[in-house]
Amino acid sequence: MRKLVREFEFTAEERAEVRALAAALSLTETTAGILYARGLTTEESMRAFLDPSERNYLSPFLLTGMREATELIRKAREESWRVAVFGDYDADGIGACAVLSRALRAYGIEPYLFVPERTDGYGMSIAAIDRIFDEFLPDLVITVDCGVSNRREVEYIKEQGSYCIVTDHHELPDVLPDCIVVNPKRKGDYPYDNLCGAGVAFKLAQALIGERANELADFAALSTVADSVPLLGENRDIVAEGLKRIRSAPRPAFSALLGKNSEITSQTLAFTIAPRINAAGRMGDAAAALRLFTSEDEEEIAALAERLNAYNAERQKYCDELYAQATRKLNEEGAYGNVIMLAEEHWNAGFVGIVAARLVEEYCRPALLFVKRGEMLKGSARSIERVNIFDALKNCSGYIREFGGHAQAAGVNVAADQFEALKAALDAYIGATYEREDFLPVVAVAGEAKEDLYTVARELTLLEPCGVGNRRPLFTLRAGKLDAVPLKPQSPHLALSAGGMDFVYFNGAKDRELLASELEKELVFEYNVSHFRGKEYVKGFVRCVVCRGEIGPALDCDGFARALAAKSPAGEEMEDAALDAFLAERRAACAYGLCVVAYDRTSFARYPALAGMETDAFRLSSGSFANVALFAPSPDCDLAGFREVVLLDGRAPARTGKARIVKAKPRPPAAIGRLDCSREALLALFSALRALEGEAAEDIVAAARLLSGPPEQAVFALSVFSELGLFRLEEGRVRVTRGKRTDLMCSHIYRDILAWKEG
Repeated sequence: MRKLVREFEFTAEERAEVRALAAALSLTETTAGILYARGLTTEESMRAFLDPSERNYLSPFLLTGMREATELIRKAREESWRVAVFGDYDADGIGACAVLSRALRAYGIEPYLFVPERTDGYGMSIAAIDRIFDEFLPDLVITVDCGVSNRREVEYIKEQGSYCIVTDHHELPDVLPDCIVVNPKRKGDYPYDNLCGAGVAFKLAQALIGERANELADFAALSTVADSVPLLGENRDIVAEGLKRIRSAPRPAFSALLGKNSEITSQTLAFTIAPRINAAGRMGDAAAALRLFTSEDEEEIAALAERLNAYNAERQKYCDELYAQATRKLNEEGAYGNVIMLAEEHWNAGFVGIVAARLVEEYCRPALLFVKRGEMLKGSARSIERVNIFDALKNCSGYIREFGGHAQAAGVNVAADQFEALKAALDAYIGATYEREDFLPVVAVAGEAKEDLYTVARELTLLEPCGVGNRRPLFTLRAGKLDAVPLKPQSPHLALSAGGMDFVYFNGAKDRELLASELEKELVFEYNVSHFRGKEYVKGFVRCVVCRGEIGPALDCDGFARALAAKSPAGEEMEDAALDAFLAERRAACAYGLCVVAYDRTSFARYPALAGMETDAFRLSSGSFANVALFAPSPDCDLAGFREVVLLDGRAPARTGKARIVKAKPRPPAAIGRLDCSREALLALFSALRALEGEAAEDIVAAARLLSGPPEQAVFALSVFSELGLFRLEEGRVRVTRGKRTDLMCSHIYRDILAWKEG
């Protein structure tokens, strides 16, 4: 279950400071509080944040090694050296090459550009260096977005008679390459250490050509967003300036990739342009992306952009296939440890990082996916926010051939015979280093929706550009039963209203039953301000729904209805005392793999071992397979990935896979005694409801409850009628099947109820 946490809490003294800052800047306290909580605690810092600009750029010469780098490049120009730029194959490396190559040309040097393909491996390699020297024979090699962990390769470059400058932003190894190294993570006077690779190249460009480098902010902005570095400090200024240039006068390469996008934001860079640049590298053609960003020929640019669009479509298809294979493998093997590690020979190395990130999001644990190449496994690691995967890999480096990256992502190469040892070591290290709470899916919210929501919505646009480190603030709105309708027939997107505000819930159809239930819940949303034909519109975009109330009597009918549709699978049966001991033992042994199902809410209370267990209603709020108590699961709820499924009422949805089924001694639902199963009672209700044909399903249910007395009677009757095919649902409306003749005993629901009543 998702856990809501406040993004910030203020002391009385801090609240007073926030009020003063809000007054000074003419902001609401909500907006001022968000800025204050994100480290902007003075009027000066808030003003600078709210007005990102090239005026805020830091001097590039504050970076350690920058003066030495520019001096060596000046010498290269004066002595007509041959200069090669060695980049990386992703959007950051490609952007860095675009920045530095243009800056070098403006400085008077025509560089040779090289980016490896993914098949060449992460970072620099001896083979790649040999290719550069075979084709170009440089006197100076400048790396961008790589090199800081390539001490051996730098020595090899020097052995060929060339100088080397490393510009990089990745974590520092214990021993740096023996050359000029420009990296914001080095100790020095530079106050900001979160630049991406292209950001460092941008600073080198500023050092070489001064303010003319500002024209290259569009490339640096794209790379900054694509590489998921925090959009704070100088990164924010770079992205803001880059977006201004893309909006006002986009380069042909950007125009070709943007297509008909009219609103250009940091999200546009992240989800439209960056995936296409990365797709080229993933499809083994990083050179096409590099050429797109360095060519001045508009016809060539258009053709290359079309190629990248095709690569991206193909990439999406392959990623979906790989994800399906990985999740199927996890369901078979189980995902019950602190880390997920999978390897296959036929997987494409270009896609494992994307799929690993999807697994991290779903399973709330670090994930490492590998492709087997002979006796080596080449892989990508991704991690949840609170687990530093770089530190974990470093601690387990004795099992690893090579790795590099940062806290949330890394490239890893390991010998195939060390795979299981590395998995065990990572599992042990992460388990010992982090608490259980670190793995819970947490949603940080800035506060609750307030009466000044329209003012707040407009002010929050000042936080753009938003992204990592400066996410769009989320707010909550408490609600009970909500009427959510599809935006159009068969659409997975919902529209709803609550608290005096309209909301859109993209892909929210899965939560429609939850929204319509009486269960107390919180809508987690972000404000959105849009403009159309001169008018301003404010809506909330729902990001998730979190249950906040206990499962009470109002849900009894929901539980009873789902119990009627559920199956009674075979399984080992336990008395209550033995089952309680079993539950306690399984919870203590592992935080994953146990699902406890009940359709009668009072069943949970019979087992003290379930106290404090996370509880979901109708469906699983997380796919992590964390231990969970599940009330009245929907018929299509998939429990196949759990190790054990415990049935407190003897019933379960059909999809339990290979899970071990454990059942409590069966008890008939309490509502059974209130049901009238006579043919006469059911026929009378059927005749009354048939007259309502064409009405909405919700209205039919309400009418049935009014006509039948106990609410469970309506649920029972409608379940039987639907199972027998007498009623059917078409686009949310109930239709009667004409001429249908059947017998009540053809309904397994009817037979089950009779058996319960007689038993």
